[in-house]
Amino acid sequence: MDVPAIYLPTVEKIETISIPIPTGNIPTYVPLVVPPSDLREPEGTQPETTEEETPTGIRQIDIPFTNYEMPLPENEILITASTTAVVSVAATLTATAAFKWVVTAMKPILKTAWKKTKLSKDNPKVS
Repeated sequence: MDVPAIYLPTVEKIETISIPIPTGNIPTYVPLVVPPSDLREPEGTQPETTEEETPTGIRQIDIPFTNYEMPLPENEILITASTTAVVSVAATLTATAAFKWVVTAMKPILKTAWKKTKLSKDNPKVS
């Protein structure tokens, strides 16, 4: 009686890949030096006095019956800003009206051209 035998091929050795262990880069920074909260001038010195300058171009107006002052720019700045606003609004309204007129005028022309091109594509003998 013949006993069946199984013949296995020889095993080839597979080399494994070596993966290095990941490393992290630690961030570095230059520390900030914060002065202490009780910082005082040295003895025998006088603190510098600075005059508060009002910014140019701004006036203060007292609001009646309140304790508030409202800053108001000079007249030249107000005139420039209002002129710019009026011109931009006028240009926008004019462009809108012109665009609507062009659309109204061009709509029949475009419809006629569309019908002619569609007709010529449907019936190539008619031109």
